[in-house]
Amino acid sequence: MTFNDIFKSSFLENVTSVSLLDMVLALVLAFGIGLFIFLVYKKTYQGVMYSSSFGVTLIALTMITTVVILAVTSNVVLSLGMVGALSIVRFRTAIKEPLDIAFLFWAIAEGIVLAAGMIPLAVMGGVVIGLILLVFVNQKSRYNPYIVVLQCDDHEAEQRAKRYLEGQTHRCVVKSKSAQKEAVELNMEIRLVDDQTDFINTLAEMAGVQSAVLVSYNGDYMG
Repeated sequence: MTFNDIFKSSFLENVTSVSLLDMVLALVLAFGIGLFIFLVYKKTYQGVMYSSSFGVTLIALTMITTVVILAVTSNVVLSLGMVGALSIVRFRTAIKEPLDIAFLFWAIAEGIVLAAGMIPLAVMGGVVIGLILLVFVNQKSRYNPYIVVLQCDDHEAEQRAKRYLEGQTHRCVVKSKSAQKEAVELNMEIRLVDDQTDFINTLAEMAGVQSAVLVSYNGDYMG
């Protein structure tokens, strides 16, 4: 064993496994594509409360994935250990919007493709996916969905209110109904023909109707 063998370190040998130019180029591109994903997410968000931290997470996730895949592609032994290390990671945060899952996978996929050196595929694929999301997610429905909550005194008042709603809206469907003594509550999904909501005032003044509430919702009815 020589003097050099004593101070020989496999850790230091891996320092030059990825060149500085490759690291800088991959991280800059990952930041640019991650920022593009963040902007698309901000433009297409349709939830109740926008979370800026999730948008920043998309940028960070793209760059983190790029760093991990760069390390994996430079060392076969490390790639096997990385699979075992990442398999124990568990995420408990609930994803409220289904579209958020697509953005997470999009960020991860961009990081993987970039680190693999397929820069044209990463750029072109990101642009195409972003344009598709901008076109289809921002496409508004012709008729806006609403929920009407009615409280009526009896069955006759309920029928009068339903007939009136059917005449004033494009679509009227009962979603839920609860009945008690001298009280009937209806939750009805309606589609407005236009943006006029004056009919709800007339509905609340009808005989036998205690209250009428109009609520806008995004189409995901729970009940």
